[in-house]
Amino acid sequence: MKKLFLSFLVFIAFCIVSCQNKTENDVTAEEPTSDVYFTENISPEGVMQLFEYVKANVKGNVGIKVHFGEDGNTYYVPASMVEPLCKELNATLIETNVKYTGRRAQTDTHIELAKEHGFTFAPIDILDDGGTLEIPIENGKQFKTALIGKNIDKYETIIYFTHFKGHGRSGFGGCIKNASMGMATPEGKGAMHFSDYPEVVAENCTFCNSCTYDCPADAITITDKGPVIDRSKCIGCGKCISTCPHGAIRPASDSMQTQRFLEGLVEYAKAATDGRNNIYFNIVINLSPTCDCGSNPQEPFAANIGILASTDIVAIEAAAHDLVDKATNSDDAFLKVNSISGKHQIEYAEKLGMGTRKYNLINIDKK
Repeated sequence: MKKLFLSFLVFIAFCIVSCQNKTENDVTAEEPTSDVYFTENISPEGVMQLFEYVKANVKGNVGIKVHFGEDGNTYYVPASMVEPLCKELNATLIETNVKYTGRRAQTDTHIELAKEHGFTFAPIDILDDGGTLEIPIENGKQFKTALIGKNIDKYETIIYFTHFKGHGRSGFGGCIKNASMGMATPEGKGAMHFSDYPEVVAENCTFCNSCTYDCPADAITITDKGPVIDRSKCIGCGKCISTCPHGAIRPASDSMQTQRFLEGLVEYAKAATDGRNNIYFNIVINLSPTCDCGSNPQEPFAANIGILASTDIVAIEAAAHDLVDKATNSDDAFLKVNSISGKHQIEYAEKLGMGTRKYNLINIDKK
């Protein structure tokens, strides 16, 4: 009887330990997720409704990182979308100058263009006008330091108010690109684009000159054999890739070159956002294959989808891309329109510990 009782006690102890182990394993197995808030209300009111879910993260002096749009481009997010948010927070609109020629290359003409495009309701700070901040990149493969506009240090909270759309060299441009290329000095932009030259498919050229009109570096000449790219002038921005309607200019076939470029974007974004208080918006409208830097953008390839907000840069990028893929019934909508996938941005950012691709999409319209 005593042996039976001891056996029973051993059995009970085994069950308790097994249950504890199972519970611990289940907790360990659960992957972390981040909340991404979404609305189909594409309006300033929709922005403010989303902001209610992330506003607890705001503190101190606020800078809102926007894109003021290029001359001739009408697809950038209109100023009216960010105006109420900016006024509510008494925020400053922040940007950096570009590497290529044009009005956005100099602070005074950049601000002049911004005001012409309706950004007249708040102070404007061109971050690199204050100089360069060299920030170490933890675990960077492509870069050890990033050259960021020095005035970033004036802001305790930065809100990345981003147009999610296509891009000829990175597949798509979202918050990662806004925090990398968008916060880098012109020298930093040049470093990311270094040796990132496109390829020419001469037999596809129809001599329409679209690429020459949109090249900001005046690096393309149309000859009787098609386009010729002067590598001593090319800044690797990828505008010609998106602009050419016939595929006469395409991303370099060197897949490692593409990977290096995407990883460089992520590393710069990490430098700009690490240790800072950040909030992210992706405005998924005017889904052109080209970015807002193009003066002659291609027409949108999909209908407007909505606005997302999160405090996780990886989760919001993953959610926005998934929504575009779903809307276009595609596994990779930007690969389809730009012949290049940008998804490695999301994967690499997660690998560097910037966030998680696992997200809870919370549709606030249904609350």
